[in-house]
Amino acid sequence: MTDVASPTVRVSTRPAESRRDIGIKRRYAAERRFRAYGISAIVIGLFFLAVLVWSVVSKGYTAFQQTTITLPIEFSEKVIDPKNERATDTKQLMTANYPVLVRDALVKQLGIDPKKRPLVKQANDMVSDSVRTQLRDIVVADPSVIGKTIPVTLLADANIDSAFKGQIDLKVEESKRKVKDQQVAWMNQLAEAGVLKKSFNTGIFAFGASSRPEAAGVGVALVGSAYMMLIVLVLSLPIGVAASIYLEEFAPKNRLTDLIEVNINNLAAVPSIVYGLLGLAVFVNFAGMPRSAALVGGFVLTLMTLPTIIIATRAALKAVPPSIRSAALGLGASRMQTIFHHVLPLAMPGILTGTIIGLAHALGETAPLLLIGMVAFVVDYPGSPLEPSTALPVQIYMWANEAERAFVERTSGAIIILLIFLVIMNLGAILLRRRFERRW
Repeated sequence: MTDVASPTVRVSTRPAESRRDIGIKRRYAAERRFRAYGISAIVIGLFFLAVLVWSVVSKGYTAFQQTTITLPIEFSEKVIDPKNERATDTKQLMTANYPVLVRDALVKQLGIDPKKRPLVKQANDMVSDSVRTQLRDIVVADPSVIGKTIPVTLLADANIDSAFKGQIDLKVEESKRKVKDQQVAWMNQLAEAGVLKKSFNTGIFAFGASSRPEAAGVGVALVGSAYMMLIVLVLSLPIGVAASIYLEEFAPKNRLTDLIEVNINNLAAVPSIVYGLLGLAVFVNFAGMPRSAALVGGFVLTLMTLPTIIIATRAALKAVPPSIRSAALGLGASRMQTIFHHVLPLAMPGILTGTIIGLAHALGETAPLLLIGMVAFVVDYPGSPLEPSTALPVQIYMWANEAERAFVERTSGAIIILLIFLVIMNLGAILLRRRFERRW
């Protein structure tokens, strides 16, 4: 019997392999697209962030420089104390015509004929009106300067300051700008003599509110913001942590606690202006607390910050492994000892991070403070949280509404200061988290 070889049957695997290859290629293509979308989103975000920072810095960096004029001021007794009553009549020293002293010194420095009143007026307009207060404070602090001639550094007028910084186009015809040609010539003359120059503007950190841009600063606003942040920290941190510990560790799981948790999450998303309305109704109208006081602002911002701190604290407590609790209880620790001696210290990095982020959020809020009246024109530093004050973001809002050209750089300068504080606080949160964080 003859063996007949059976034919070999070959099954092609090409269709199956090609389908598999196509699927892999599609998956890789989808991954590449997703990466491209993510990188594009980051690039777009960084671009707009760079545009924002550039627009603020380019307009505001000049606010940290101030044009000053140093003149030898003769504290004439005829002008300040004609009756020679400096020892008894403080009112005379307070109300003396100090701008005349500056006018005479500037006229002498520029070599102007005192009889030419239009030229004298133009020269006098080159110096800030704040010289009255500056010279008055010098005399009141030391009446012995009367009758002497001492050099005093004075603030230049806002228009001269802007012109000297190159913010005013001096090529425009004279009738269309506030700085006259004669003033420009005097400005160059004083600059060549070393009398007029730019220096670091410490006044933006020390001065209070003023209708004159060159004499306006954020000093009072910084103190008001510091008072409010202190109140927010003292109230929101212990209350928020205590509420979080109770809800996470002690509260029974029922409909009431579920309702509380939902409301806390909802309160974190409520617009800040609603908290301003609440503060106006409860603290100002009902409780009768003073308007424009840092105490009321601190209470309102505390209400706004509490949900953020509670949510962050609960998340930090949940991140602690249950084995820590079981081990502590197994060794005989009570429930309170377990929480406060073991769980809470391990959750502290997350709690600190949430607190600092909440404070940074509160520092930049404006809307609730506007509703409780913290838009007062406050010149003097508040001695306590009960005295009228303002806050840094409110000061920025007020300057942004001013029509004076020089307030533009003041507004951008204040924004830079606020951004620096916010960056420092957020960097602090990151560093604290990295310093104390433990990975399980």
